[in-house]
Amino acid sequence: MNTAGKLSAYGVALVLVAGGAWAIGSAVGPLDEKTAAPAKDAGHGDTHSGTVAETGQAAEAASSALPAGLASSRGGYTLTPTSATLHPGANDFSFRITGPDGKPVTRFDVEHEKRMHLIVVRRDTAGFQHVHPEMSADGTWSVPLTLDDPGSYRAFADFAPTGAEATTLGVDLAVPGDFQPETYAGSRVSTVDGYEVKLDGELVPGATAELTLTVSKDGKPVTDLQPYLGAYGHLVALRGGDLAYLHVHPDGEPGDGRTEPGPTVTFYAEVPSAGAYRLFLDFQHGNTVRTAEFTLATDGHALPRPSPAPAPEESAGHADDGHGHN
Repeated sequence: MNTAGKLSAYGVALVLVAGGAWAIGSAVGPLDEKTAAPAKDAGHGDTHSGTVAETGQAAEAASSALPAGLASSRGGYTLTPTSATLHPGANDFSFRITGPDGKPVTRFDVEHEKRMHLIVVRRDTAGFQHVHPEMSADGTWSVPLTLDDPGSYRAFADFAPTGAEATTLGVDLAVPGDFQPETYAGSRVSTVDGYEVKLDGELVPGATAELTLTVSKDGKPVTDLQPYLGAYGHLVALRGGDLAYLHVHPDGEPGDGRTEPGPTVTFYAEVPSAGAYRLFLDFQHGNTVRTAEFTLATDGHALPRPSPAPAPEESAGHADDGHGHN
């Protein structure tokens, strides 16, 4: 997880990943005599082998270009839930991360005091949760997960396989029932459990932006924030509409001799596109972790309405195949 994560446009790349060779051919279109490659003398087996290799390379490049969390498979690693259909209320959610060899990965580096960070949020950005599953010896991760309301949810697994780059994979989960989406107006002040958190700063497409979060309680600045996962705050940003994922950590850390434990926590983030973003700040005080929520737009964009939730059986089928919806 990087201090300044990046979101990027993903439409064309997503088509390439989802459609494979057919999509690539459709995007390029027919070749004329000047651009067509000359026929090879090799047999059909060699020609076909070359096509498969080129297709695989293109798909891998397309996947690498996607913003974090929009694909369930990236860099040879795949997020596969045991079941993608859950029920309202308490669930025992489990999943695996498989590696380039197709086997479950069992070695992960510790990132911000945990080997696995799991973010779960409904596709209308309601019900945000940041939890930390436990892994069994066979590579299965498990965590209690309470999903109070029906709808289509997105689960983001944020991890770093030992010897590989940190990555974030996402997959859709379905909770059957009557789905009533939430809408959000722009907001820079969040109240939670008697705390007020104010957000200052602007997201600027294509440039690094400084965001400052100020925590107070009962009108007084909170100057004794407690470290949580090695920092005084963790900020997740989700782009409206596609839920492209950005996990940003603050400038400085506890014990570095310069970072104060509040009332402010400063982050630096860069987003490449104009649009609306939902931001979620986790902070700890009084031995309790709380989440403040904000809605911030760039260039006057409003938060788009969420797309209708897919039918539970459709969502389960695709997600169990290891392909997230976008």
